[in-house]
Amino acid sequence: MSILDGPAPVRRDDVVLPRDDAALERRLSAAEEILGGLARRPAPRDVTIGEAPAADATHPDVVAHRALRRAVFVEEQGLFGTSRSDLDDTDTDPRAVVLLARDGDGTPLGGVRLGPARPGEPDLGWWTGSRLAVSVGGRRRAGVRVGAALVRAAVARAEAAGVLRFEADVQAANGPLFTRLGWETVRPVTLPGAPDLPHLRMRHPMDRIQRLVDATKSPLGELVAGLAPPGFVGDDGAPVPGSDVVAACDAILPAMVERDPEWAGWCGVLVNVNDLAAMGARPVGLLDAVGARDASFAARVLHGLRAAAQAYGVPVLGGHTTIDVPASLAVTALGSTPTPVPAGGGRVGHEVRLTADLAGAWRPGYTGRQFDTTSRRRSEDLRAMVDAIGPDAAHRPAAAKDVSMAGLVGTLGMLAEASGTGAVLDVAAVPRPAGIDVADWFTCFPGFALLTTDEPGAPLPDAGPATGAACGELTDTAGVLLRWPDGETTTAVAGPVTGLGPAGSSSAARRLPSPTTGTERTPS
Repeated sequence: MSILDGPAPVRRDDVVLPRDDAALERRLSAAEEILGGLARRPAPRDVTIGEAPAADATHPDVVAHRALRRAVFVEEQGLFGTSRSDLDDTDTDPRAVVLLARDGDGTPLGGVRLGPARPGEPDLGWWTGSRLAVSVGGRRRAGVRVGAALVRAAVARAEAAGVLRFEADVQAANGPLFTRLGWETVRPVTLPGAPDLPHLRMRHPMDRIQRLVDATKSPLGELVAGLAPPGFVGDDGAPVPGSDVVAACDAILPAMVERDPEWAGWCGVLVNVNDLAAMGARPVGLLDAVGARDASFAARVLHGLRAAAQAYGVPVLGGHTTIDVPASLAVTALGSTPTPVPAGGGRVGHEVRLTADLAGAWRPGYTGRQFDTTSRRRSEDLRAMVDAIGPDAAHRPAAAKDVSMAGLVGTLGMLAEASGTGAVLDVAAVPRPAGIDVADWFTCFPGFALLTTDEPGAPLPDAGPATGAACGELTDTAGVLLRWPDGETTTAVAGPVTGLGPAGSSSAARRLPSPTTGTERTPS
């Protein structure tokens, strides 16, 4: 019983041997041969891989895959004992899929199955690949390594489904093939259907979160080093020395301003008041700088900005408008608090909490990227969330950070970096809107989401309609790990996020070990 997962270009020659290279051909292992072999000669690239719901027992691809499984695992390898059946709960899970490779004439060559690791339970983005089987003819199919192609196709399909943890229990003889395809060995395992056949649990790195962090924050360390005030490195706002004033500043992506000017104006206010909220400051005023191709376009941007300012109850104090230039928008917000809440106030052992508004939907045109809750909220609800850890809050946390462009996990990495710690996030404990995939929620820009850390048992922030829960802790290992319901952890962010280091000590972060071997400025 061999379980796989993997992305794959479906049409390609992986290896082509000259016909007279007998020595190299003899080095083809039995394990490689059973998973597709090495191509002997160039051939038409007419192998295709199709997808079908694994639970549809009448679909031609599922019928063919189940026949291949029986031929390989039951009849050829003698697995599954007296039951002589390799069917299991994944075969009835409506979320599981079968990938089947066919030759140009429609002949099934091989197939693989993948789906949630725990059929019947909520999908947390933890999937497994399984039941990889290649026909005798497919193992020596010229021009294409069918098994390797199916593994790659399964990885690609898992990535498209937003999977954050992808594993397979692989026959030990096939471990070297998986290793060459980028998989990592977790540990040896014994499977019920094949107790006498050695298997390895293998895992394919899923780097969606790391790629987001690298794209949005990793350049900051070199760009802005030395510009932040001592003690407030990586914060969402900057305390003004000698006063109770906290300033924050954000620019909206020019493409977003051009595409959706009213929404860009709204978000210019939203991101800044959320930054002040994370600093424990009460918003007192806004300044804007708008660039527009003409007056009518500028009016649309300012209309959205004005509407949001009214909804949050924050006055626009002034600004600057330039016409006949490319679209742009930057907003500065001023707040007030005698005791700002730093991002770098966390300590090893602190609980990680998320307080988030879950009542919303994807912004049209930004599915999977912007979760809009604020445009449909009453003003009193918006203000209650912004005041969650403000100057008048009954309890204020040790550290706080507003979830921003780096997503939930990347923002937690920034808080941990500023605190001189690492972090572990319990995937199943994170408050999440119904119907939203874990990977999308962990990487999107939410309407309101506040990460805080505090001593275990301390009160959660009171944020009106927002939902809060403890969902992790700060650790002494740099980076961010995801902890899954089975107790396993996987690396989401390998090492510091921004390179700015902890608040007050630019070198301390380097002393923390990395979880495997992976940038915020004030203001953010």
